[in-house]
Amino acid sequence: MEITLDELANGSKAEIVTIKAIGEIRRRLLDMGVVKGTRFKVLRVAPLGDPIEIHIKGFNLSLRKEEAKTIYVKKIGEIGDGKPMNRFCRKRRGFHGGK
Repeated sequence: MEITLDELANGSKAEIVTIKAIGEIRRRLLDMGVVKGTRFKVLRVAPLGDPIEIHIKGFNLSLRKEEAKTIYVKKIGEIGDGKPMNRFCRKRRGFHGGK
């Protein structure tokens, strides 16, 4: 189920499905790493919903509500649920390669 980024609550984890922004705003979002398949988490949403702060690719990014409405995402979890943000995580092994 796709929703827009502005519909997510604090602590939500999601993956970007598509970006419907056009022009200069689209270019800026792409330059900042907001691209299809990227996972992020919502850190804070202001009381009136503007701005929204997300953690994406190792940095915090604040987006205006109008920008967030153009980003379609699928929700993948909540902060603290134990699911990794990186889908390529490997299992940790013991000190000597043990299982």
